[in-house]
Order: sequence, then C-alpha cells, then structure tokens
Amino acid sequence: MDNLKRRLDKIIDRLTSDALLQNKGLGNEIGFYVFDYPPEHEMEVREHIQFIIRQLPKKKPDLKFKHINLFELILAYLKSRKLLYRSIAIQKKDGDQKLLGSLIKGPLDPKNISKAFMEEADPQNHDLILVSGVGSAYPLLRSHNLLNNLHSLMENTPLVMFYPGIYTGLGLRLFGKLKEANYYRAFQLAT
Repeated sequence: MDNLKRRLDKIIDRLTSDALLQNKGLGNEIGFYVFDYPPEHEMEVREHIQFIIRQLPKKKPDLKFKHINLFELILAYLKSRKLLYRSIAIQKKDGDQKLLGSLIKGPLDPKNISKAFMEEADPQNHDLILVSGVGSAYPLLRSHNLLNNLHSLMENTPLVMFYPGIYTGLGLRLFGKLKEANYYRAFQLAT
C-alpha cells in the first residue's frame, strides 16, 4: 500500500505537467498513459480519482479535462440503443456468455464503443481525458480493444487510463490474472 500511495501522490503533478499535456518527449507516439494498480485497492483508487477531479481545477485552473467511467459509458450507450433492460434480463436468465454472444455483441463492438467514447470525450475541446471503470466494464469491453480503436481518433489529446491489473509496457493483464492482451502503445503514468 505504501508504494501505491507514493504513486498516487505523483499523479496530479504528472497530469498538470507540460510534458504530458503537450505530448513532449514521446517520440511521435500518441499520449496514452496507464496507471496500473493492484485490483484489491480499487476503492482507494476510486477515492483518489475523485480527489484528483476536485484538485485539478485548483492546481491548473485553465485545464479542460473530462473523466469517463467506461462502465457508465457502456450503460448509457446500451440505454440509448434501448438494449439495457433486455441485456440485464438476458444476463440474469442465461449468464454473461449468452449475453455477450447475442444481443450486445454487435453494439458493444470496440469500434461502436469508441464512437460513443469520442462523443463523450470531445477531445477537440479538452486538454486531457481520464478513464476509469475498466474493471467494472469487463467482460463487456476489453480496454486494449478500445485503446487500439482510439489511436487514430484522439489526435493530440492525452488519455490516462486507471487500470486494475498489470501493465508491463508490452501488454495489459486485467486483475493481474486474465491472459495478457498485447498492447504496447502507452506509457506508465507514475512508477
């Protein structure tokens, strides 16, 4: 926990740094960052994200940022497509695999979710996008699929994903247990 606290304490300074906000020193890479953490500390990280959201306007008043919870985004998207309540009924009756293999497979395709994400994020009008709710969104959405689809869309707006698991710099392993998904185009936010 001491190491996590030390890393959490670095986040605000990192988020408000010119290097991160202006994508300096990335070698022409896109400004995607991952803050990975042990999933058993989810509640502490959630509380710290709320602290960050309150502190950013005090630390850097002109910073325009957006926080997106992926799970809430998916729920709102399914509701807008009039699929939410049917999805819940199918999941209760037949389980996750039936749900994911039928009614919502197409709507929750990462390309569709990335469009919904972009509408919500509005990166042209924000300096920074914060993303949470990754663990809650599983198995509806795998974060590496979303990130891959966002590369060509985010342009120069940095994105920071809070990730309950392990990011090795080469791949993401949700909850530290699921099979690693290859993803190597992000940087560690705070080590």
